[in-house]
Amino acid sequence: MAPTLRSAGLLAAGALLLTSGCAALSDDSGSAGSDAGKVQVAAAFYPLEFVAERVAGDLADVTGLTKPGVEPHDLELSINQTAALQSADVILTEHGFQPAVDDAIEQDVKGDVVDAEKTVELRAAEEGADEHGHEEEAGHEGEAAHEEEGEEAHDHGEIDPHFWHDPALMADYAEAVSAALAKADPDNAETYTANAEKLTEDLTAVDEEFRTGLAQCKIKEVVVSHDAFAYLDKYGLEFESIAGLTPDAEPNPAQLAEIGEHAKEHGVNTIFSERLVSSALADTLAGDLGLKTAVLDPIEGLSADTEGEDYLSLMRQNLDALKAANGCQ
Repeated sequence: MAPTLRSAGLLAAGALLLTSGCAALSDDSGSAGSDAGKVQVAAAFYPLEFVAERVAGDLADVTGLTKPGVEPHDLELSINQTAALQSADVILTEHGFQPAVDDAIEQDVKGDVVDAEKTVELRAAEEGADEHGHEEEAGHEGEAAHEEEGEEAHDHGEIDPHFWHDPALMADYAEAVSAALAKADPDNAETYTANAEKLTEDLTAVDEEFRTGLAQCKIKEVVVSHDAFAYLDKYGLEFESIAGLTPDAEPNPAQLAEIGEHAKEHGVNTIFSERLVSSALADTLAGDLGLKTAVLDPIEGLSADTEGEDYLSLMRQNLDALKAANGCQ
């Protein structure tokens, strides 16, 4: 009997080790403990994850590929994140925003891809990326360096991807997500539709708060870290960016001086930095001009400071910051 008991013990220990190993892999994917009976959703970055969680409710497991504290443009997928993406029933993404996600989707995914580029009316990027020729700089002096560093994919091309700053466009995306979830899980289609409608109500409320809150502002110009806020110009403000469409597109000293002159000319009193990337440029410009600094969140991802917030609360924080800086009544 002793040999038999010893063999059984070894088998049990081996099974335990195997189970532990599998659990470790699941933890890295961000989908540990997922319910196999639920719809599996992979969301490329935070605003899309927010929509998925609101529309799906507790009927789906939503895996956010960009974790808090990670700048979404810099996302590199782990093996297990790639596996989660390729096995998801519904994939939420925006083509051109995160090259690593685009590459993984092009490989072999089984799920329905809800691409913001195809489901939302995106606006064209400002000609030359912004008024200071940052794109021209990147296209000449910066292009070779970016290619060497493998960063050329940060160029968003001719469209501005930051659609989530327009709550109405977020509502359009929510409708597309609802349709994809209903296709994957027809039995709960009515619930997905109802959840999307409730989210649209919340988004409409924020949209109205921006319209009324920014309707009467003493200062119409806003200087921000990078060109992520152009969709907010629907509320009557004009945004001047220090960097281009991506936070790493830095201006040269002459361009910084030009932005400084623009700020003085229009009575700007605040230079906005942002979370997830260095505030050095904004701080330097504000210091040179004797202006205040404040945070305007691009809401591209959550940070250590905002893990307890959501899209709606961050939008309202941005509204409060703009009202304070621009003298809005």
